[in-house]
Amino acid sequence: MSDARLNHSAPLIHAYLDGELDTAETLAVEQRMIAEPALAAERECLETLRRVLQENLPRETVPPDLRRRIERSIGLQAASSRPSWRALAASVAFVAVLASGTTWAVLQPQRSGDIADAIVSGHVRALMAPQSSDVLSSDRHTVKPWFNGRIPQAPRVVDLSSQDFKLVGGRLDVVERVPVASLLYQRRQHLISLTAIPKTSAVSAPTRRTVDGYNIVAWNDTDVSYWATSDLNQKELDEFAAAFRAAP
Repeated sequence: MSDARLNHSAPLIHAYLDGELDTAETLAVEQRMIAEPALAAERECLETLRRVLQENLPRETVPPDLRRRIERSIGLQAASSRPSWRALAASVAFVAVLASGTTWAVLQPQRSGDIADAIVSGHVRALMAPQSSDVLSSDRHTVKPWFNGRIPQAPRVVDLSSQDFKLVGGRLDVVERVPVASLLYQRRQHLISLTAIPKTSAVSAPTRRTVDGYNIVAWNDTDVSYWATSDLNQKELDEFAAAFRAAP
């Protein structure tokens, strides 16, 4: 396995070890580790690292004001007043969290950009998979009908080969538990995932961001939000977004 592909595989191995994958994804990773010794070696290295850290690093103590912060957030009253049954239940849950050793998760702030994270995760899984698309074709008249019956509305598919963005296929992704269409385009050796999500916000100008080293350009069009993701440089990804929006 090349170093570049192994780097793309690292987030999936972390998710596998953390138990964040569903049954199908777990089986797929295990099959890949059987077929790819380098991937299995990466898992062993991560497991060894975790064990060394657990054995040698001191356990982080709970900040003294954590209880007060959680009590305020869940509505517990002062000790002199009688808490409601809801507050008592929340207090029991709080104690259970501390006892289970998951304090680290409580201390972490809520992550923003969950959609962006899901989009990038789908793109990375496609890069790691033996086949990046569910349907492989450069013909938009083949790619678009493939989605019929799989999602409520087939995505808009355009031919951008004249701008050096070749259509290579499409796949189904899941964002916020909803199946959505992702189209795949290619420029040189760089793949671009273009994910179409039912729009829930007002029309806005293109939004740019970077997640885990991948560039994203997002924009709204009629009733769909588009998210273009790639390791392609930002300038060329902007060109792709402009070409797609301008295509008839």
